[in-house]
Amino acid sequence: MAKKKTIVVKQIGSPIRRPAIQRATLKGLGLNKMHRTRELEDTPSVRGMVDSIPHLVEIIEERG
Repeated sequence: MAKKKTIVVKQIGSPIRRPAIQRATLKGLGLNKMHRTRELEDTPSVRGMVDSIPHLVEIIEERG
């Protein structure tokens, strides 16, 4: 069984005074408070979400 690739994403920006679509993207990634991290499966959709809000999140680590 192949090991799935994952990325660790950290929220570095506040969603206050941001467009609703950016806040919804943060929620979709499972982030809602500053400096929280999530380990997510490395898929094109997750990468697209992260790339759409680079000022609010950063990729800390790529695993697998």
